[in-house]
Amino acid sequence: MSTTNGQWYPPEWPERIRLLSAGELTPVTPRRAATVLLLRDGPDGTDGQDTPQDARDARNGDGEHPPDELDAPERLDTVPEPAEAPEGPETPSEGLRNAAGAADGLAVYMLRRRASMAFAGGAYAYPGGSVDPRDERMVTWAGPSRAQWARRLGLDPSEATQAQAIVCAAVRETFEEAGVLLAGPTPHTVVADTTGDDWEADRAALVARDLSFAEFLDRRGLVLRSDLLGCWARWITPEFEPRRYDTWFFVAALPRGQRTRNASTEADRTVWIRPGDAADGYDRGELLMMPPTIATLRQLAAHGSVADALAAAADRDLTPVLAQARVENGELVLSWPGHDEFTKHIPGATGGPSA
Repeated sequence: MSTTNGQWYPPEWPERIRLLSAGELTPVTPRRAATVLLLRDGPDGTDGQDTPQDARDARNGDGEHPPDELDAPERLDTVPEPAEAPEGPETPSEGLRNAAGAADGLAVYMLRRRASMAFAGGAYAYPGGSVDPRDERMVTWAGPSRAQWARRLGLDPSEATQAQAIVCAAVRETFEEAGVLLAGPTPHTVVADTTGDDWEADRAALVARDLSFAEFLDRRGLVLRSDLLGCWARWITPEFEPRRYDTWFFVAALPRGQRTRNASTEADRTVWIRPGDAADGYDRGELLMMPPTIATLRQLAAHGSVADALAAAADRDLTPVLAQARVENGELVLSWPGHDEFTKHIPGATGGPSA
């Protein structure tokens, strides 16, 4: 269904909402999941990594260029336009060109889900995925205790093991999809390089579920650094969706020395981009996103550095956001509490009073 911005809105939703309202659709129990907003200071890649593309390049480019293509900021002005690019200026916006030469500012790592994906195909998102039951296996752990994490995540104190699983899923999925690992040989260090055939073999084994995350860490003598994560938000997929997730959104700084790469078979594009630039692309209808993604981008845009964002995470409200649907004056109204910009009015609604 078309929108004036880039909000992901499947055309089958109105009918599914009507069925749910009429009591003819049984909600699926959501699976627990975790996703990580990897952050770094300086969109120009002060850590020697990729230069972010503007909104149009994020839509059409791969965002993963060889290092020798990124030595000079002016290279942004010579990136060839892909054949399928929409009409618009041939070069990035002045604001982004200025950003390319600045060391300040906050950038976030995003990937675009392949259009063939059954859930949110073509939408920009962050690395993440479902909790693996084996994520509950004991690992060497640094940072807040599992019980402390249970309280922070809004779980019952008795669910410390489940809290560990959510944190482990966040770290594991980030390694699986971006090649970045929040773990180190001691409680105060982080691995500096996760490239090489041996790392790739382990990453592939994790993706294939031939290797559990606990086995991976133990084999390499690594400590999971839960203290490098801050929990930012929690969103639950609407009840009328056939694929539902109860997802915790975390923030984390890109470890010094590590490099992101598109390691996910579910993504066809990746990019480092300022949250405000990504939000602008969404507002122009150029970047497709689900409500949690654009909401977290707008929130991050208020912070000027990674340190600011990580500090703010400690006080973030983690009340779950769950879409609601109601019939009002012959229209079906779909809304996300606390996020009025996502409200949809669907004419000709029928069915029960609330969902």
